[in-house]
Amino acid sequence: MGCSKEEEDKCFLFEMDFLESELNKPTNLSSSSSSSQPPCSSFHLSLQEILSKSSHGETEVFEKILFYLKESGNKSGKMFNLNKWIIMRLKMDNYEASLCETSWISTSGQPTGVYEYIDVMMNDKDQSLRRLIVDMDFKSQFILARQTQVYSDLINALPSIFVGTEEKLNSIICLICKAAKQCLQEKGLHIPPWRKAGYMQSKWLSHNCKKVPFSPLENHMQGHV
Repeated sequence: MGCSKEEEDKCFLFEMDFLESELNKPTNLSSSSSSSQPPCSSFHLSLQEILSKSSHGETEVFEKILFYLKESGNKSGKMFNLNKWIIMRLKMDNYEASLCETSWISTSGQPTGVYEYIDVMMNDKDQSLRRLIVDMDFKSQFILARQTQVYSDLINALPSIFVGTEEKLNSIICLICKAAKQCLQEKGLHIPPWRKAGYMQSKWLSHNCKKVPFSPLENHMQGHV
């Protein structure tokens, strides 16, 4: 959601070129290396275990967002910048919500990028502040242009809207990227740079993160052309 249409198109073309070159490479997988790894399907249980553990704060924010979308008839994304609209609604309900933007430069073959998401500061059980990350387009961030069926099933198990802690998010990233690598290796392919754990972590967990101020009036005016 943070990337422009032009950047998405460039990334897609880059991905297709990468996959075409990978498909033309000879497969050289030894039986010993594949047998030492668990089957891709085993990742489902681990993912379900991670997703099943949600705090009261995570559940509360998630249910609020679903309520906002249902109340609006799911038309909010057409009228406004969806992230800003959700933040505005959360603020109206006295949540400490912010628009965050991360950016990173190209390193070790990984393309540069910019990404936006929402963070919400919640009081923990001991009254300390706990940061929750909200992504309104979470599942699509892990999709590959050419996926194995097992990997597709794993991605379909991800929530479209993510609400969770940095630790929970990092566990999901590491698991999905490991599954992507293994499932693609079974087809003689390599995981593309923009789906490796380091790149995915840069989207939500980068230290180069800034909170983007915006006016509720500005977001309101975007819905009136």
